Amino acid sequence: MASVLVVEDDQFVRSALIRHLTEASHTVRSVGTALEALREVAHFRFDVVILDLGLPDLDGSEALKMLRGITDVPVIIATARDDETEIVRLLNDGADDYLTKPFSVEHLSARMAAVLRRARSAAGEVPPPRLIQVGGLSIDPLRRTAELDGVPLDLTRREFDLLAFLAGRPGVVVPRKELLAEVWQQSYGDDQTIDVHLSWLRRKLGETAAKPRYLHTLRGVGVKLEPPQ
Repeated sequence: MASVLVVEDDQFVRSALIRHLTEASHTVRSVGTALEALREVAHFRFDVVILDLGLPDLDGSEALKMLRGITDVPVIIATARDDETEIVRLLNDGADDYLTKPFSVEHLSARMAAVLRRARSAAGEVPPPRLIQVGGLSIDPLRRTAELDGVPLDLTRREFDLLAFLAGRPGVVVPRKELLAEVWQQSYGDDQTIDVHLSWLRRKLGETAAKPRYLHTLRGVGVKLEPPQ
């Protein structure tokens, strides 16, 4: 299983990729712009990046060159463009593979597996699963388990998804709209859904909204998770 960064501005395509990759037990983070992608790879370790070319702030081919300037993570280009000359140029610029939209999830899985095999063979070993550690919280996205101070947490599927997503970006205030898109795969919804799950999570983490330890709500802004002070 792998840690994957999806760089895709189309919300429908992005949600479908997140859903498929998560169901395949991969750990997934996603962004919609090139600059966000550069920040992600600068702060987190990924096994593979799936990069769309038609990004709103910067053409994906330029984003690829900038990514190659800071990381050697395998990059799979995913785009509607099918010009052979451009494909060759992108591969020469550092892309590891290329998928033309529309493509099936099976096709994507096969290309990812091949790219990961090559990368791990070149490294000479398979990297261990990536754990998320924030204070006394320890989260294993691949095994979908979480512990607080060494004690296992009994979380529902959605509670785990919410906790893992917030813990993957400690100290960062995540807007509620982004939580709905990334955790619930919805472009819109009722904020009460988030509030209810946060309340359940707080109870299991031994805290309250009035006296938070890990989960902090910034009214009108979003939610962040950080270790107790």
